[in-house]
Amino acid sequence: MAEIKVPELAESITEGTIAEWLKQPGDYIEQGETIAELETDKVNVEINSEQSGVLQKHLREAGDTVEIGEAIATIDENAKEGSAPAEEPAKESPAAEQPSEKKEEPSSTGGDDSSESSETDHVIASPAARKLAREKGINLNEISTRDPLGRVRKEDVEAHTNQPKSAPAAKNESPAPEKKDEFGGKPHERIKMSRRRQTIAKRLVDVQQESAMLTTFNEVDMSAIMDIRKRRKDAFQEQHDGVRLGFMSFFTKAVVGALKKFPLLNAEIQGNEIVKKDFYDIGMAVSTNDGLVVPVVRDAERLSFAGIEKEIGELGKKARDNKLALSDLQGGTFTITNGGVFGSLLSTPILNAPQVGILGMHTIQWRPVAIDQERMENRPMMYIALSYDHRIVDGKEAVSFLVELKKMLEEPEQLLLEG
Repeated sequence: MAEIKVPELAESITEGTIAEWLKQPGDYIEQGETIAELETDKVNVEINSEQSGVLQKHLREAGDTVEIGEAIATIDENAKEGSAPAEEPAKESPAAEQPSEKKEEPSSTGGDDSSESSETDHVIASPAARKLAREKGINLNEISTRDPLGRVRKEDVEAHTNQPKSAPAAKNESPAPEKKDEFGGKPHERIKMSRRRQTIAKRLVDVQQESAMLTTFNEVDMSAIMDIRKRRKDAFQEQHDGVRLGFMSFFTKAVVGALKKFPLLNAEIQGNEIVKKDFYDIGMAVSTNDGLVVPVVRDAERLSFAGIEKEIGELGKKARDNKLALSDLQGGTFTITNGGVFGSLLSTPILNAPQVGILGMHTIQWRPVAIDQERMENRPMMYIALSYDHRIVDGKEAVSFLVELKKMLEEPEQLLLEG
């Protein structure tokens, strides 16, 4: 019998939460096959078996917090495919010692013990759930579960046990008063925050408490970029094997150019020192169903427009498919976040510590713009926002950064010519 343990992850990760069991006791596992998914503060990680054999038992349930190196399951290396897992001898329980109490439990089947046992065997349930159901004298068929695959877990059995019984109250007993909540009985739902959402919440609060964050704004006339994309997008896509020419490559190139002129926005604070970085690993904030992640485009200054667009597309897909590796998220010298894809007109982005600068892009909106003292034209305009750490970046430098960025975006030929 061998143990399956939580593998070593990144240096900063010491624990995680079992998000889902992909294999159940009795399943035959090939060496290297994924048996569970572990949710960490940053990414979801697959746990693979180092041996082939029959999965015998889950030592921890989905939703449990486990530490690196902790055993979470056992596997029989000598068992053959199709063999059943070894059953633990059931412990004697008060319910088993007093069969008369079991008879008071309502039964929907009305059948004998053998038929009930036969029906229960067809229910997919964890060993812990089966054991608890036996102790409580509960038929697994009667238990409702929220698992999308219909698997009954220990929490489902406990919830079933705590449901109010339909049997009449005993004599001399008054019904317990209904428990009231702070919403006065109005409909509501409590949802446990995922580990990643808890980490995001903590980091965002920490940033605002530990940095002197300030935001400055400007606006960009997107006419020139939209004209280039309109004229060149088909040829660009054909030339670069289906890679589309988007806005992000223009903004990434412009950000790198502006960071070269204002290097403190590409730095970080370590103790009493300022660390100025002469490389440009640009984080791209991506919204997923599990929360915000910021994969990093490495060495953006060396990439072409097509290279940037391809890298962003691949990282975005990995983020949505929960396939990001820890190496995709580590580091980063500056971050770009695009709330405009959701229709945001203006916002103040929060720093991605330990970085000291983040650029917020917003939706493009046609607005009347004064061309000179006599003429007005409708132009596609975008508000941009720079949040920065005022501890090392002064207001003059932050404002000048946005002005430089605006200039390059409104004259994109400069980006194309200077690379």
